[in-house]
Amino acid sequence: MSLIRFLKSKSFLKQIFVAVAVVFVLCFALIKWLDITTNHGEEIEVPDLKKLTVVQAKEKLEALNLTYQINDTLSFNREFPPNSIVEQDPSANSKVKSGRKIYFKLNAATYEMVQIPNLKELTYRQVLPTLVALGLEEGKVTYKPHFAEDVVLELQYKGKILKPGDKVMRTSKIDFVLGDGKGFFQNGGAVETE
Repeated sequence: MSLIRFLKSKSFLKQIFVAVAVVFVLCFALIKWLDITTNHGEEIEVPDLKKLTVVQAKEKLEALNLTYQINDTLSFNREFPPNSIVEQDPSANSKVKSGRKIYFKLNAATYEMVQIPNLKELTYRQVLPTLVALGLEEGKVTYKPHFAEDVVLELQYKGKILKPGDKVMRTSKIDFVLGDGKGFFQNGGAVETE
């Protein structure tokens, strides 16, 4: 039998028809199965969780059949309550399926502690940018008799003299005690006036 006759035969055409029908039925069954298992067409709008506590967010998400995971704790931000949600993924008003996990990042409970470097006897102009870079703020500036003008004699926090290595909370106000430049020289050496 030649190839052309075989391709035109009824048995070959029946087999082609059966094969196409089987493929069609399998594809239809697969699509229906995917619709059922993936909840096709069912979407839940993600609520805005920012500024909520974990307990409040958990209640909201469980009511919508969503889960959550805490990814990270970020540095303290004054605009958000301590231990509240700062960021979420997927974002608020996104459409997700039932059971989807929502990831979020929390605000720290307080500012982190920063270590005071050795800044004694540097000038005020050198020290201030260093402290600001650490996240500290400028407090009161007072002067004490000293031969060098604007040299940092002491750093203080709430009246306590800070030493290199001491830790204070970020955003703390640091007070400066600077030399007034009115000290005098005696016997060829520098002497502080009292």
